[in-house]
Amino acid sequence: MCGIAGILGFTDGFAVDEAIVTRMRDTLTHRGPDDGGSWHDAAGRCALGHRRLAIVDLSSAGHQPMSNEDGTVWITYNGEVYNHVQLRDELQAKGHVFRSHTDTEAILHLYEEHGPACVERLDGMFAFALWDRRRRRLLLARDRLGVKPLYVARLPGGVLFGSEIKAILEHPGITPELDETALYDYLTYAFSPPPRTLYRGIEKLAPAERVVVNADGTWHGERYWSPLSPGAATDVASMTDAECEQRLLELLRASIDKRMMADVPFGVFLSGGVDSSVNVALMAELSPRPVRTYSTAPTDHSRYDELRHARLVADRFGTDHHEIRIDDRDLEAFIPQMLFHQDEPLADWTAVPQHFVTKLARDDGTIVVQVGEGADELFHGYKGYADHRRVVVPFQRWLPNRLRALVGSAALHATQRAGRGIRHGEALYDASRSSIPYWGGAICFRGPTKERLYRPPAPRRSYEIVEGLWNEANGADLFQRMTYVELRQRLPELLLMRLDRITMASSVEGREPFLDHALVEFAMALPPHLKHAHGTGKVALKRAVRGIVPDSVLDRPKQGFGTPMPEWLRGDFGRRAQQQIRASSLAQREILDLDLVDGLFATHRRRGAGDWSYHLWNVYCLARWHDVWIAGRTE
Repeated sequence: MCGIAGILGFTDGFAVDEAIVTRMRDTLTHRGPDDGGSWHDAAGRCALGHRRLAIVDLSSAGHQPMSNEDGTVWITYNGEVYNHVQLRDELQAKGHVFRSHTDTEAILHLYEEHGPACVERLDGMFAFALWDRRRRRLLLARDRLGVKPLYVARLPGGVLFGSEIKAILEHPGITPELDETALYDYLTYAFSPPPRTLYRGIEKLAPAERVVVNADGTWHGERYWSPLSPGAATDVASMTDAECEQRLLELLRASIDKRMMADVPFGVFLSGGVDSSVNVALMAELSPRPVRTYSTAPTDHSRYDELRHARLVADRFGTDHHEIRIDDRDLEAFIPQMLFHQDEPLADWTAVPQHFVTKLARDDGTIVVQVGEGADELFHGYKGYADHRRVVVPFQRWLPNRLRALVGSAALHATQRAGRGIRHGEALYDASRSSIPYWGGAICFRGPTKERLYRPPAPRRSYEIVEGLWNEANGADLFQRMTYVELRQRLPELLLMRLDRITMASSVEGREPFLDHALVEFAMALPPHLKHAHGTGKVALKRAVRGIVPDSVLDRPKQGFGTPMPEWLRGDFGRRAQQQIRASSLAQREILDLDLVDGLFATHRRRGAGDWSYHLWNVYCLARWHDVWIAGRTE
């Protein structure tokens, strides 16, 4: 896992040189502390930079940027390609000569054979830039599920790119400015949906997007993969439930096995829930040594403490187990680092415990960790998915149009007065005004609350982005369409982006076995009753691993990766957070109604009046980010 950066100039006046790309590269040292390299093609007005975290082939032969034998193709690459050994054998049989055992070199030679279509042969997570000197074109690509990020700034005289926005901001041709349309979307989704970021002029590639940029500035982008695979649907249609469950287990074993590919120590983040326990159980089958496991919990908040469940799994599989506890003082100490590493706000407070458990792993010498991201989205494990299908979908389907607005408004007012179920009320209110029944699994500001909060004229309808995604999955069943929205938005741009930023901040590589693309295609094709039945999600997954994972893990109610942010925001941290929002540079722009925010803080402190912690964390992260990255305030 690494950090990449680079420049392609279209005109002579656009700044392209090795000194600039080296500065861009070195903002990413945390992503690659083991080595750094840069390369400049003066004639082609192209410069590439790379920071290396050595995982496979730890020798100097893995130095990047890397070229083919004659120096006509150069690459800077971030990720892991798990089928690189098979690709290497195939390419050597065709006469290609390898100088290393890295997956990077396999991509170079695969490009020589297939051009930009090479990405379709890669099994893994990746983001890379490849410069073809003969054709004078730059290939940019992001993996199918968007595990690895790639940002791009398209300027009049050239293109800048990097694994993180901070690398792009080192170029003299760009300055950080707020994109208010992206801010409007962030308030709803808790992230900025692609292609926008909160920086005007800086975009991000979407999952499964590849772009060819020619030296004259022409640009061609396309998606090269969809999780809705006709082949997987055909296979599932011919299988019994038992055969589907057996095939799922086979795919999981294969996915976990290939993600144990490393020349450095690896482990697992263990919460004690189903997903992380599956990782541990199947890794224990495959590993000749005890699996290293890492867990965390807050101090003095038993509601969020899952350590006893994690210990049960650790004992059951004989792992080398490690734990750490955190409190609100740890939270406040971490915030400056969080602001630096995230580049733009990601309103997911799971970043806090994840930072400390990642640092625990790194301090223990573990460089690669497997995580459970993706399982809930694929197998409908979140309770909110079932609630949404049970309440919102029938509301839109059966209620006449003329009554929806009345019922939606009444539901919103009733839940607000009761101080609970607010999200259900807001969902019905919005469902009465849109044709899309599902916007995403972590929607924040919506309905009248958002209308009051955001002061300028709304730049778009809140659900406009999701409307396009919903229509892309036309013909799929409701479960598939909901997951499709999650795979295109919340999963890559919030959950995986948070995982990438937090793990790489400690120079640790995170791997997601539930997001193997063959497994995703198969899971998407499963019928609804194998995802959710009788009030329980993850039906096929739990059946597939029963007898391998303890029943006590499979049968206990789902508990999220706990952080007592609701309680912390009612205490001293919440009071300081409110003051910091009021004193922020964002407040001076008068984009947000901060009287409303103060009211939400007051309501949140009154127990039983409603939990507004998610909304308050959203605004807090936004205000603190604006201070650091837009206004240039130092901590």
